[in-house]
Amino acid sequence: MGPGWYLRRLSRMGPAEVLGRARTAVLVSQWRRALPEPPEWPSHPRFTAVLPEGVLGKVSAEASARLLAAADELMAGRAEYFGVARTDFVAPDWALDPKTGRRAPLDVYAFDVPYRSEDTVGDIKQIWEPSRHQHLTVLAAAYALTGKESYAERVADHLRSWWAANPPLRGPHWISGIELGIRLLSWVWVRRLLDGWRGVSRLFEDNPQALRQLWYHQHWLSGMRSHGSSANNHVIAEDAGLLAASCAFPWFPESPRWRAEATRSLDVQLGRNTFGSGLNAELASEYHGLVLELGLAAAVEADAAGTPVPDSTWDVLLRMTDALASIVDSSLRPPRQGDADDGFGLIIDGVKSDRWASLLATGEVLFGRLAWWPAVPGDDVRTALLAALARRTPRATGVRPGRRPAHLRDAGMTILRSGPVWVRCDGGPHGFLSIAAHAHADALSVEVRHNGVDVLADPGTFCYHGEPEWRAYFRSTLGHNTLQLGDTNQSVSGGPFLWTRHAQTKVVSVQTPESGASHWSAAHDGYAPAVHRRTVELDGTELRIVDEVLGSAGPGKLAFHVGPAISADLDGHTARLTWAGGSAVLELPPELTWTSHRGETSPPLGWYSEGFGRKEPSTTLIGAGTPGQLTTVLYFS
Repeated sequence: MGPGWYLRRLSRMGPAEVLGRARTAVLVSQWRRALPEPPEWPSHPRFTAVLPEGVLGKVSAEASARLLAAADELMAGRAEYFGVARTDFVAPDWALDPKTGRRAPLDVYAFDVPYRSEDTVGDIKQIWEPSRHQHLTVLAAAYALTGKESYAERVADHLRSWWAANPPLRGPHWISGIELGIRLLSWVWVRRLLDGWRGVSRLFEDNPQALRQLWYHQHWLSGMRSHGSSANNHVIAEDAGLLAASCAFPWFPESPRWRAEATRSLDVQLGRNTFGSGLNAELASEYHGLVLELGLAAAVEADAAGTPVPDSTWDVLLRMTDALASIVDSSLRPPRQGDADDGFGLIIDGVKSDRWASLLATGEVLFGRLAWWPAVPGDDVRTALLAALARRTPRATGVRPGRRPAHLRDAGMTILRSGPVWVRCDGGPHGFLSIAAHAHADALSVEVRHNGVDVLADPGTFCYHGEPEWRAYFRSTLGHNTLQLGDTNQSVSGGPFLWTRHAQTKVVSVQTPESGASHWSAAHDGYAPAVHRRTVELDGTELRIVDEVLGSAGPGKLAFHVGPAISADLDGHTARLTWAGGSAVLELPPELTWTSHRGETSPPLGWYSEGFGRKEPSTTLIGAGTPGQLTTVLYFS
């Protein structure tokens, strides 16, 4: 990042945040000169945060088989991170980015590692992700279910290797608090799932190296917690990891203080990161899932330790669970909105398990399902284990919705439904906090699915660091199903995780009756003095979108991104869409000149990113001209 970025970033901070960051800088300087000294270790610590007896016997054969298949892939050395396959997971290199072949330095002070420079260290997310040790919770669960020592021994090999290669405050794995928090949560569950293995005490409580790592991770999080404009999902991960570790490993003189700090902060930050409707305030569905996973795991851990979190924490988690149930489509997928980096809070079943079904299944056990909730098929290992630990979980006290919410007003998200047709309309805030780090310039965008198939799709995220042209495209207004004026974004970007001006959006009217046509209308000022207003009506299998530009405006472009499974045949201003099991006709505004784009790179246009680090060509339809009032109609067969 250049000096300009740092000045723009500084301009988005308040006085309290500037002061807090100055204190952090002092701490970083002190740690550079001399590491803090841990206390004397407690003699003969004991691990008591074990699973209740008999819980593993409640795991279904189907869920167990899925988990063991994932574990056996890892035992064979195979793993995949962000679309990059690895075959070195028998003995991984913890500093390697397999995508570029570069290695981050392990022998330098952590805060001297230029982790944002892909040219220097490689893709930092490829390096960080394996060191969250979520593959080790899968292997440990495989041991717990089968008793096969080979799984436990592989876990021990990896932990000893990682601890030796990453001493405190050295190398890239000590830079970011979210990494430390998630890693601690993984270690809690690894120790729990390995209980009964003859070597587990030598690996953890009787191992000075393990105790040293545990102390430094928690000391780091206690002193370096994210704050101010960065207090988003990162601070939730930091609090969740510190709370879980101080409950499960209460072996240090500071453990009671760490537990109290983390409990208070998690309660406050969950509330700040969540709208009253229950949606995550970053307006990014993947981060809703991450925060909910982290919050549930931490709250259950505290409950199992006999130091429960406040009822207000459970109330937020309940609201988040009900909100998730209200927005998913028929395949239990939530909207694709804002950034997504495939981050998980706690993995036990393997990365190919359905995280949304698992979260709803856990919510059903902890809170009880409402009549309007979608059916959740199958089961998973994680739900069974979390539910067993939460034997004293208090019921949340919040009032729950009697019918499925369609318009989550504070988040500006409206879901229109008609039979197999699902439509998400975006009329919410641009993003969370002053920098809106994970927001996209997508005001008034729509997302349309038919029986769970993306018809008009949100293209996704693809990347964070190292490829600025692609980062800019996937965050852009043109990269979403909305109207762009004057070749500029509705909101002004100041860098990869920074927006310096936010478009203000207002929902004008919403009608979502239980039967019959539904209606949504909203406007935004991102192109002031011009105003873009959009109205969406869904009546049976017909979707009508009307775009109006109020005030003077020059040329513009109206974009519609077709899902990757859809074949699109454009003829004039009519596009015929076909896919396995369905078809539709898209009548586009004749006032614009329409072109079809697929897999273009100079500049990028016509792409879909299924997950972080992955992209594939898809069709984007662009209408160019001077907009006034434009009507688009989508007819489903």
